[in-house]
Amino acid sequence: MKLKLLTTLLLLSIFSLKFASPRSIVETLPGYSGTLPFKLETGYISAGRDDEVQFFHYFIESEREPDRDPLMLWLTGGPGCSAFSGLVYEIGPLNFDFETFDGSLPAFVLNPYSWTKIASIIFLDAPVGTGFTYATTSEGYHSSDIQTVGDIYTFLQKWLLKHPNFIKNRLYIAGDSFAGYLVPMVVNKISQGIEAGVNPRMNIQGYVIGNPGTEYHIDKNSVLPFAHRMALLSDKYYQMAKVNCHGEYENPDPNNAWCLYALQFYKECIRNIFQANILEPACKFRSSKPSASELDKNTYLEDDPIIRMLPQSNKKESRCRNDNYVLSFVWANDQAVQEALHVRKGTIKEWRRCNKSLSYDQIEYSVVRYHKLLIKKGYEALVYSGDHDMVIPYIGTLKWIALLNLTVDDDWRPWIVDGQVAGYTERYIYSKIQSHLTFATVKGAGHTAPEYKPKQCLVMLDRFFEAYPL
Repeated sequence: MKLKLLTTLLLLSIFSLKFASPRSIVETLPGYSGTLPFKLETGYISAGRDDEVQFFHYFIESEREPDRDPLMLWLTGGPGCSAFSGLVYEIGPLNFDFETFDGSLPAFVLNPYSWTKIASIIFLDAPVGTGFTYATTSEGYHSSDIQTVGDIYTFLQKWLLKHPNFIKNRLYIAGDSFAGYLVPMVVNKISQGIEAGVNPRMNIQGYVIGNPGTEYHIDKNSVLPFAHRMALLSDKYYQMAKVNCHGEYENPDPNNAWCLYALQFYKECIRNIFQANILEPACKFRSSKPSASELDKNTYLEDDPIIRMLPQSNKKESRCRNDNYVLSFVWANDQAVQEALHVRKGTIKEWRRCNKSLSYDQIEYSVVRYHKLLIKKGYEALVYSGDHDMVIPYIGTLKWIALLNLTVDDDWRPWIVDGQVAGYTERYIYSKIQSHLTFATVKGAGHTAPEYKPKQCLVMLDRFFEAYPL
């Protein structure tokens, strides 16, 4: 046993030297006054057949006990949305100060509900072409979900060899939206590596997915029933669609006149609804670069490179949530910012929060089989949904969970934060080995939940890590 341990430590030392590179510790950031009150590291790790993919990542140590707290790999959706979006808009320690933005470099405020309060998190720009991640060859920019999963696994191996003090920490893979497809595939890849005896042996415990894309057909066809459930569609036209479309609302039979007739009314009913959260204002997309005077309360700002924002006096009249996303474009494309983050010069032309022009092939349109496999292997899962999300409605998530044929261990009930209902939860068990899948809605949240209800989501995650029922 001692000889085996010494051999393993020797191998880890050799690998650590092989993959060693200077640590890119970031102590200050443009937009934040003073030294960062948390440990931030950025950098690149290569992957791909010939190391042609250069994965950029942000690593933030747990602000509690990094030696003991879980280690989490975070993947943002899209595909093509930067991990920085998850860091600054969802679960990281910094938020933009939208109220003080005047068109110059945006400022930051601290997020008191950052998930780094209880976990060390690697925010990874993936797949290639996302955020600051780039390829050294033109061919390297073409990827697929299968290839990306393999590259992410390689990234994790190399990252752990560079950070051997985290090998023993409990590891979780997490992500939201489109990353719901990738997360269980990555966990399965890690599990296969463990079974094959690959070093370093990852201490994978489970995974966390929010508002997750999982089964394309189910997810898409749950939108119309959700609209009816949320009083956006009348009983009459819901029943007409249900009877005539036979559950196929996304790609109906073009010869089915009655189905098409019902869907016409449905589309008219939701035309002016903001699907990410049906309670918030719907704003129009704009493909050009408008001046500040052209922006009004109907402008939808998401990924467009708009440098100037609304005058301070008009901000309250234009509080589309996606206005805030413009600040990330302004900040991340600043030369001083990129130098502070140790971004390699000339590797990207223009940073975008979400790159919609990836050369990316989705092969797996359903990952339900991965969930079945993982729960039977004993991995714990947390699946959560903002209950006002009409992009990937919670009712579709419940439908694919039902396909796992698990036993209800903790029946549907409210879960509480500060004496108030934070959402509803149900826990399922695979009784042969006592492994669990926990499902939770987050009341009032949209796509994705931590952006809308940060405090509740932090409490939810903390309880999951501690194996405490929500």
